[in-house]
Amino acid sequence: METGTVEASSKEAAAVLLQKYNIFVTAIKEDAPSILRPESLAFMSKVSKKDLAIFSRQLSIMLQSRVPVVQSLSSLAIQTENQSFKEKIVKISQLIEEGNPLSQAFSAFPEVFDEFYISLIKTGEASGKITESLTYLSDHLEREHDIAAQIKGALIYPALVIVVLSAVILIVMFFLMPRLVDLLQQASREPPFFTMLMLNFYQFLQHYGLIIIAGFFFLILFLVFYFSTKEGRKVYDKIILEIPFVGGFFKKMFLIRFAESVATLVTAGLSVNNALKISRNSVNNHLYKELLIEIENKVSDGEKISSVLVNHPKLVPPFVVQMVQVGEETGRLGKNLMEIVNFYQKEIDRAVATFTALLEPGLIIVLGIVVAIIAVSVIEPLYGSLGAI
Repeated sequence: METGTVEASSKEAAAVLLQKYNIFVTAIKEDAPSILRPESLAFMSKVSKKDLAIFSRQLSIMLQSRVPVVQSLSSLAIQTENQSFKEKIVKISQLIEEGNPLSQAFSAFPEVFDEFYISLIKTGEASGKITESLTYLSDHLEREHDIAAQIKGALIYPALVIVVLSAVILIVMFFLMPRLVDLLQQASREPPFFTMLMLNFYQFLQHYGLIIIAGFFFLILFLVFYFSTKEGRKVYDKIILEIPFVGGFFKKMFLIRFAESVATLVTAGLSVNNALKISRNSVNNHLYKELLIEIENKVSDGEKISSVLVNHPKLVPPFVVQMVQVGEETGRLGKNLMEIVNFYQKEIDRAVATFTALLEPGLIIVLGIVVAIIAVSVIEPLYGSLGAI
């Protein structure tokens, strides 16, 4: 008889997990919960697009190598670090052993495998091309992850500079300025211009600082609440597309998701109508969702996708309309949509690189100017006081 410890979300999950390793359980005792455990934190247990992409690609490779599905899933469960995802893979393996198809086993966990994922798996099962479907999914998820990583990477540097700048200003306001005020009160000469600006700003913060901070937080809370409502989300989706530079960036992102989703589903064997219906969930902008609904309804009535897109020049540029039209006429819709994806992916890469290249020196200049003003404001009165001695 052996004893040991296994990480799981419940006793039942622990028993299932141990059975997969051919360990027969006689008794299970739950340890005291700890807030430091990863599974106790929601963001630590969430399955990311990267995790799902790696899982899909590895499963595709193993199935292509003629490894049985249950054995493949068991192997992937062992090497998966995310405990929540590990348990889900084990349960999926158990469902398949009970005779359920892979798509049905995946659909038991909609928080991980969305409608797009399930539909592609169903198409692969029906056509006998499950490995190709998993490869499509892996490529799709990797592109989604890369776009999100690019955006986060571009925002890290400006966020760091803003934090440093805020820290410098706070240190000056709350530690240096009180001492400077005492020094200037003892001096008979009038303070320099920049010093007066700093003193006025300091006095303004003394009187209205708490009100400004409270108002700022209330404004943030109001905006978060408002934009989480249905009407607020519509307003946000419209505003975000009208902001210079940012709007064009997001339009390209939404077009990539639309084009890639439809292309992947159509190439996998789904009808255009079903592909459009499923692709709605891949675009998280109200205006583009309404456009996809309109396209789906018009295509059901016999119209072409390009004839609908041409009526929305603010959302869809002529280049996309032309590519879709040529794809419909030549029977290469899926390939032409992927050409759109590749083109806009390169555009996003260039936009992020340009944004980062221009932002870094700009922020350094702003930081340098602010620090210079603070230095002049503090040092000049000190020199004046020393000269008067």
